[in-house]
Amino acid sequence: IACSYLRNVSDLQAHSPMLGRFWLLLMLVFRILILGTVASDLFDDEQEEFACNTLQPGCKQVCYDMAFPISQYRFWVFHIVLIATPSLVFLMYVMHHHKKRTSRSNSSQFSSQDYREEIHLRRLYLINVAFRILAEIGFLVGQWLLYGFKVESQYPCSRFPCPYTVDCFTSRPAEKTVFLCFYFVVGLISAISSCAELFYSSMKWFCPNKQPFTSEHSCVCQNLHNMEQEEPEAVGKPRGKTVPESVRP
Repeated sequence: IACSYLRNVSDLQAHSPMLGRFWLLLMLVFRILILGTVASDLFDDEQEEFACNTLQPGCKQVCYDMAFPISQYRFWVFHIVLIATPSLVFLMYVMHHHKKRTSRSNSSQFSSQDYREEIHLRRLYLINVAFRILAEIGFLVGQWLLYGFKVESQYPCSRFPCPYTVDCFTSRPAEKTVFLCFYFVVGLISAISSCAELFYSSMKWFCPNKQPFTSEHSCVCQNLHNMEQEEPEAVGKPRGKTVPESVRP
């Protein structure tokens, strides 16, 4: 995912407003880069370092499953995959339309069909942002329900096949708590920026009082201006031939 994003980030930025580029910065630096460098070492041995004060076979595995139904690292990787896929699909769709437009006409004039395609791409981009907001909020709620805001250092467990209530211990709970809160804050900032991007882009692109100014609109406005100038001349001009003053009685 990281390689694909780094390879196509310049193309995606060309079709994104400033807030969308801020979301890309959060995605690349504070999620993919940190998750691939810091978190991979932090959560790599979490199941091996999860220790319980019993030697009963299978007890450690069921207690780990109770403490962490989904591995935090895999949960965040799935989060990145889910919110990155719509952006990559939108990017491929934009590149496909750009190739079709280039092969259709090499002229620089902005036609009405190009204008309709531009509106269509803007609507698809807003749908992409709306899906991103739903995914961000869903994963924030899921992280809060699964892990809360603190990784406990001790988990009492009485599941079968444990012979009695055993105590299990996690490795580096304080460090994992810091990373858990950090990732939650990054997700919250990303959700807020996506909401602001959706509102700003909707008002800028589809506000009735502020239509995008294109060359097509420029031609229409110029024709209306010429018609308005011709109407007073036609009304003020007398009909028939004028009689010179020298031949008037």
